[in-house]
Amino acid sequence: MKYFIKLLVVILIVFSSCKTQKLKTFDYEKPVDTSTKAILNQEKKTYKLNDVYADNLFDGARMNNFEKINDSVFRVTILPENEPINASPHYAFNIWSDNLKNITLQLYYPTAKHRYWPKYSVDDKNWFKLDSSNVNLDDKKIVALKIQLSTKKLKIAAQEIKNSNYVKSWAKNQTKNVDVAYKSIGKSKLNRDLIMLDIGSGSAKDKELILLFSRQHPPEVSGYLAIEAFVEEILKDNHLAKDFRKKYRILVFPLLNPDGVDLGHWRHNAGGVDLNRDWAYYRQPETKIIANYIIDYVNENSNNVIFGMDFHSTFNDLYYTLKDDLKSKLYPFKDYFITGIDNSFPDYTPNDIPGGLGTFTKGWFYNQFNAASITYEIGDETPRYFIREKAEVAAREMMKLLILRNSDKK
Repeated sequence: MKYFIKLLVVILIVFSSCKTQKLKTFDYEKPVDTSTKAILNQEKKTYKLNDVYADNLFDGARMNNFEKINDSVFRVTILPENEPINASPHYAFNIWSDNLKNITLQLYYPTAKHRYWPKYSVDDKNWFKLDSSNVNLDDKKIVALKIQLSTKKLKIAAQEIKNSNYVKSWAKNQTKNVDVAYKSIGKSKLNRDLIMLDIGSGSAKDKELILLFSRQHPPEVSGYLAIEAFVEEILKDNHLAKDFRKKYRILVFPLLNPDGVDLGHWRHNAGGVDLNRDWAYYRQPETKIIANYIIDYVNENSNNVIFGMDFHSTFNDLYYTLKDDLKSKLYPFKDYFITGIDNSFPDYTPNDIPGGLGTFTKGWFYNQFNAASITYEIGDETPRYFIREKAEVAAREMMKLLILRNSDKK
């Protein structure tokens, strides 16, 4: 009898340990140094050059200097937070004048070349692209814009401003749905909230889990717009979405890098590091807190992480997926997922780029959980209506495939 009890205890220990996740670290052939590095903080101020003014006093601004070249030509200097860095030169500032005035405004990049098409807003809500007739791209280190100033502040930016306050407001607004809980799970390096949405109806216990990430890289607003639409589709009041929320749990981390976003960084967090290269040793507070939270959540609720998707932006729409020899627990989910998107748009063909693992989230989802993994990339200038349409379709395809899988298991 004593032998039987001891054997039963051993079996229970082994069984429970099989279900317990421990945060793993990973060695790669080409390791990335993600230790904290110094950054260049822009001076926050209002510039006054005779009757022309400019400022960078809002969260998400980037302007390192403002100078007058002559009576009708002014220059904004744009510098990165540190180097080496991916060439994603973000800029954002207000500009106005005491009088109605036509000027040429130069965007000057001493260490990079222009990437993002200029956009403007007068109310911080509605954004428009500057007409091509008013943009001279002959020299991508000094891009000339023709603009008209007035006494009303004109905001000019690389992308729409979606700073941490905006994202928190959007996230809290989703809690109008009873299947959503909003939570701050910790603090960034500069003490900003790391926020999360926990989506699902009923208990989280024993549910299969999906992870959605966004905004590791501050200027990647088009990817962020996609995760908004993707999540909102999951939260719709229809049979598909409601059935999905009953069967699965979804953790959404819409803003992994709130410091970098609010500081107007090109790429890095306040520690001067690309967070999407820190998913091996978790040296930065943002990656460490989020990774540990997920592990603790999984262990507390006996969850099985089956799928992770990280939303980003690049020059054109594409999907970074896993090579066929990396068979996740959902293999070949991504083939059906991308085919479903392809079939929904007669004039659009998804660009699927299979690849290996690395120190980024695509590798982490797979290495840590053997989960299916996709980096969902949206083009910088993809039409905003299409970002939403494609993300809604992507969410529906994911839900349909996973509900069918769930039904097949039974």
